[in-house]
Amino acid sequence: MEFGKLSKSLNWQRLNGQKLGCSLPEAVEKILIKESEAGNQIKVCIGTDSQVKGQFVEFVTVIVFLRKGKGGFMFKHRNIYECKIQTARRMLMEVYDSIDVGYGLEELWERYEVDMEIHADINKQPKFQSNVAFKEAMGYVLGMGFVFVAKPEAYASSSCADKVVKGGKWPKKKVA
Repeated sequence: MEFGKLSKSLNWQRLNGQKLGCSLPEAVEKILIKESEAGNQIKVCIGTDSQVKGQFVEFVTVIVFLRKGKGGFMFKHRNIYECKIQTARRMLMEVYDSIDVGYGLEELWERYEVDMEIHADINKQPKFQSNVAFKEAMGYVLGMGFVFVAKPEAYASSSCADKVVKGGKWPKKKVA
């Protein structure tokens, strides 16, 4: 299994849709340097959410940069697939995408001593449908050496990525 594919993608954007203009690792490093020079302490939360609409499933992964006590901003990446996926598998695919990005940028987190969390759009309570993948997702994230955060505290996935994926436009033809 090759990790880091999403972090190598050139389709990352700012929240307003503006392309980054460089690779994701370059953009993240520039931000970490700039924020450090400004005296800001940064925490990073990575999360993915997905939505099924007809024959398509859209996955949106976000990297949320939080300035301690000073707000934050985020980058987003969108993938759209034409397929049907069971809920548990879709939840684990969301977690995989978040881990993929976190792992692909791990060198930067270590070099700049950034606290990084993986946020899963999975509920801890069994009465919710997303709970079917809770144990597997938690084991997966922790096994990769990352901090695991689930709903309702998982704002990167359940708020930020959720808002992007619900506001997205659907393609008229297959996009991969």
